[in-house]
Amino acid sequence: MPGGITLRHWHDECGVFGAWQDPEAARMTYLGLYAQQHRGQESAGIVSLKGSEHLSHRGCGLVGEVFTESVLEHLEGSAAIGHVRYSTTGLNEQINIQPLMAQLLNGPVALAHNGNIVNSHILRRELKEQGAIFQGTNDTECLLHLLARHPSDDIVTCLRETVPRLEGAFSLVLLTRDRLVALRDPMGFRPLVLGQRPLEGGGSSYVVASETCAFDLIGAKLVREIEPGEIFWLDSEGEHSEFLPSAPRRAQCVFEHVYFARPDSTVFGLSVYESRKNMGRILAQESAVDADIVIPVPDSGVPAAIGYSVESGLPFELGIIRNHYIGRTFIQPSQSIRSFGVKIKLNPQSQVIRGKRVVVIDDSLVRGTTSQKIIRLIRQAGAKEVHFRIASPPTTGPCFYGVDTPKKSQLIAAQQTQEEIRRFIDADSLSYLSIEGMLKAVGARDQEYCAACFDGQYPTPLFGLDQEET
Repeated sequence: MPGGITLRHWHDECGVFGAWQDPEAARMTYLGLYAQQHRGQESAGIVSLKGSEHLSHRGCGLVGEVFTESVLEHLEGSAAIGHVRYSTTGLNEQINIQPLMAQLLNGPVALAHNGNIVNSHILRRELKEQGAIFQGTNDTECLLHLLARHPSDDIVTCLRETVPRLEGAFSLVLLTRDRLVALRDPMGFRPLVLGQRPLEGGGSSYVVASETCAFDLIGAKLVREIEPGEIFWLDSEGEHSEFLPSAPRRAQCVFEHVYFARPDSTVFGLSVYESRKNMGRILAQESAVDADIVIPVPDSGVPAAIGYSVESGLPFELGIIRNHYIGRTFIQPSQSIRSFGVKIKLNPQSQVIRGKRVVVIDDSLVRGTTSQKIIRLIRQAGAKEVHFRIASPPTTGPCFYGVDTPKKSQLIAAQQTQEEIRRFIDADSLSYLSIEGMLKAVGARDQEYCAACFDGQYPTPLFGLDQEET
């Protein structure tokens, strides 16, 4: 795209959580973030509401590292919101850790955001020209400035009249001095769900989260999705809802089902585990092969491999064992040990693989280098043949809506043919799930899902963002 804007760290993979009228609001938020740790591992934060005052704690690291018992004791109050973040839009610095906080006309506001505002660079420039002073480098800060400049002292009015200026993906949770607000963009890119948790002694509290797996951990029950374009809020009078102007279509992120969400979550009304099994089942229909066993690349390929096994009739085996106890700062040995980076995570079982024609199932193939190393390990373990099957289509473009896919020049399917990729990874055969098969697996109706990273059909204007370099 000529004249495109190149932004480093553009995307914003995150998880959000909120609790209202819960005597253990901060602890529930801590657990809710813990369950959603897969959505962001670089920073975490919680803001609680005590009276009309906000108490906060934010830090770099995993949820269990950031929050100690003494920190949680400090976060008093019966309402809280929290955020886990993968530092993409904006550097991984303390100032960018969410929830972001500000003092507005009607008091304090804290804001947690999952998604990506694709016109934030334009809004940021306009706001700076008007004298706004930005503290951080993330896109969420633009919304805080827009809210601060609105003359109303009612947060819902502010949201109603400023949010339509945002383009892209945003599921938001806000905490003011008297309300918890949940909001989802009109196209519904990112998931956001509402639940209730029974309290000891009767009654229940409200909770909101990016994924339902957060509810399972705290004993909450899913009530419903926050609808695309819905502003939902809770206050002393109960629950309320209104809607932003509707979008011409929905654009739910299909990659949530392919990879991003936890398999034990329900996303966009559908079990992620079942949708991934469906992807494997349809993949077997589309690209059958004469083989002896089916093995997944753990853990992401497991549900699809089960579906492939059931449909093909080939036995499912755990031919690769994953080490789940790898620290983020593991000390690398000398480079003389080849493939060490993959071996520390994945170890093939030669007694399962040796002499077999193996179908290997993975959820996606992005750069191709990891797949190449995995196949090399499987061959070293004695496989007779290695047939690689990908339970999603070729990834050919970057995501601008909140998933950290690399720039186009680093996506192997955007640069090479399928046969060239097969030779590069050294597979005996290579097949991908078709776009039609993927959408069928999630029961998609026309223009219900965004699959732009696979088909290049971006559902919003990109405002000069460079598809080649971003």
